[in-house]
Amino acid sequence: MFDRSLLKISEEVEAALHEGRAVVALESTVIAHGLPRPLNLETARRLEKIVRERGAVPATVAVIGGVLCVGLDDSQLERLAYGEGVRKVSRRDLAVAVARRLDGATTVAGTLWIAGRAGLKVFATGGIGGVHRGALPDVSADLPELARTPMTVVCSGAKSVLDLPATREWLETHGVCLVGYGCEEMPAFYTRRAGLPVDARADSGREVAQLARTRDALGLEAALVVCVPVPPESEVDARVMEGLLSEALSEAGRRGVGGRELTPFLLAHMGRASGGATLKANVALLEENAHVASEIAVALSSGAGAEK
Repeated sequence: MFDRSLLKISEEVEAALHEGRAVVALESTVIAHGLPRPLNLETARRLEKIVRERGAVPATVAVIGGVLCVGLDDSQLERLAYGEGVRKVSRRDLAVAVARRLDGATTVAGTLWIAGRAGLKVFATGGIGGVHRGALPDVSADLPELARTPMTVVCSGAKSVLDLPATREWLETHGVCLVGYGCEEMPAFYTRRAGLPVDARADSGREVAQLARTRDALGLEAALVVCVPVPPESEVDARVMEGLLSEALSEAGRRGVGGRELTPFLLAHMGRASGGATLKANVALLEENAHVASEIAVALSSGAGAEK
């Protein structure tokens, strides 16, 4: 049984949950490991501001000194952005981080696990993990967590460095519904189309809220993954992406980079090689996803979407 004394929910988030107001969970790996300084802290603050401007309460999730925190103050955001030794925490790392009183930035899987126990219903992130390229079956912990957590997860698809067809197939097999937000194809993080179909299309937060409520009424346990394409003005051309990825994979092979270090290595390499274009796209899609997630959270909290 989960010991709730290990969980610290901020007063702002606690009050919003108690009053039935909209709350949006935000992951923290992007702060500690996903973006360069000082852009990481600037983006974290910007995402929280976007959520508030859209009528919801932001709840950035992290492990601070071994405590599972839902809703951070600015000093805690700074601690994640500039602190040394901040661990990347997925589900498997939670016990270690808590027992050893570590600081940890939560991945999609880690955030889902904590946010779900805090009672949150909507989560905004950049891109989910997936099935990695290569012969060895390497599946991100994000995927099984999505299959067992009934939350609405707003993202820009799976990261483009992954095996996207295999990731799409895994999600289908395990009952995770993909909803295209204003689109009929799964986006590929930096690009707007991956050539893979979604399961349903929704064009408003109200429509997504209706799907989420129906999912809950049916007792289905998997997440609803809402795919939001990167804004057109920030998209990286698909052909350029192919070249960048091929170069990054070759460099990773030469350096022997693999496992959990591969994805951040590839993203960082592509950021440098693209002259910052992929970094710009990353920030733009994070902001767009926070916007959409807030609309969904407000629709859920107001009762919109409950009508059939």
